[in-house]
Amino acid sequence: MHAWEQIQQTIEYIEDHLEEEINIENLAQIASLSPFYYQRLFSRLVKKPVAEYIKLRRMAKATVTLLQKDKRIIDIALDLGFSSHEHFSRTFKDTFGMTPDEYRKNPVTLNRMTKPELLLHYLLIDEGVPLITDGIVLEINRQQLTEPICFCGMKVDMPVQFVDGLGTESGVDPLDTLWRNLHEQKESILKLSANNEEIGVAYPSQKEGCFSYFAGARSGQEEASCGYMKWELPPGKYVVCSFEAENFEALVMDALYKAQQYVYSIWIPKHELQTDVFCAERYASHSPETTNMELWMKIID
Repeated sequence: MHAWEQIQQTIEYIEDHLEEEINIENLAQIASLSPFYYQRLFSRLVKKPVAEYIKLRRMAKATVTLLQKDKRIIDIALDLGFSSHEHFSRTFKDTFGMTPDEYRKNPVTLNRMTKPELLLHYLLIDEGVPLITDGIVLEINRQQLTEPICFCGMKVDMPVQFVDGLGTESGVDPLDTLWRNLHEQKESILKLSANNEEIGVAYPSQKEGCFSYFAGARSGQEEASCGYMKWELPPGKYVVCSFEAENFEALVMDALYKAQQYVYSIWIPKHELQTDVFCAERYASHSPETTNMELWMKIID
């Protein structure tokens, strides 16, 4: 058994026992490693200490359970292994910047620690061959774009630490606000059809320590409306990673992150390719009904 498989076994165990007490010695035994070496290997592969990872996964589960308003917060706290309402609330606020009660009263999209699928760091799939793992269906192909495609929308600059380790930095998702604003103004101000394809693009920012993220909808060649910007998907050869997940939240959180990590860390280097500085997320619509999308990365010849 490979080392990553031993750690993945304990990741699955943790996921199935978040409502119980989990100790390092038991996890190390499952991995057939000493507690010392297990913790070192876990931190190396998951980019988080074991205890920190368990806490963040419990917080991730809490964001879902708190939306079930028939369950009392104290019961959720106890179910997740916290000794008191106060301890749970303090941990939740330290993680997400708001209390469980504030989140329940005003639900917002929250970034949370993604459950790693270490297989995606070691398995190389062929072009056109789907990979099914942990609720995700992923496939990679190469495509040629002969004409540029124009989009109109808006952008924000994000701190690079927005992406952290093998998951996203915990807290309120600032990109959710950007997408909401786009959808509110897509027809009324941008004069674009509600059915127009949408795109999200990450690329380097001129601000130090940040990257830019553009959210837009497909448009014509005309100039952008005042206060908005154009972004063009240029012609050329592309690596296209298409994938789907069980629901929209899983698609734009866990599946998107894992797909990006797989393509950039494994697939592109193994094929000795170089790609442009941007990564484009193409959606029929960035909306709750969507369960599939594509990542487009332009190959540099």
